[in-house]
Amino acid sequence: MSFDDSDWNKDDDLPVRPLTREEASALSARHPSMSVWQVLAVQAAFGVLVALVWGALSRSPVSAVSALYGAAVAVLPNALMARGVFGRNAGRSVGGLLVWEILKLGMTGAMLALAPVWIKPLDWAAMLVTLVLCLKVIGVALLVWQRRKKNFV
Repeated sequence: MSFDDSDWNKDDDLPVRPLTREEASALSARHPSMSVWQVLAVQAAFGVLVALVWGALSRSPVSAVSALYGAAVAVLPNALMARGVFGRNAGRSVGGLLVWEILKLGMTGAMLALAPVWIKPLDWAAMLVTLVLCLKVIGVALLVWQRRKKNFV
């Protein structure tokens, strides 16, 4: 069985034309996207909710504060990276993305290392469970957004 590639080199392809402002607006309205700031807001709100639930179930303000700090360890470095990558003067390069990712990881590590210094006493379980849940909620938020988008189209 041979593959016929005789028509690949034809120059009669249809020209690509730019969209008008109205066409671009209509396309954007039909296919809305979730901004990075909306994802961060969902992450922060979920972190506060987890901290409130953790504090209520444990009946300990130490656990609630530790859980809230765990949410901050998830949200603040992500906000720093989002500002660097999507901010007004952001460069759109792989190198820039790598630099912001390294800064985010460094900030996360520093916040975790400084947790016992800043929060005394510290409930490690509350902090780490909330941190992990806040990191995972991003994927859930994006899945819910995709399903919602499919149901409205």
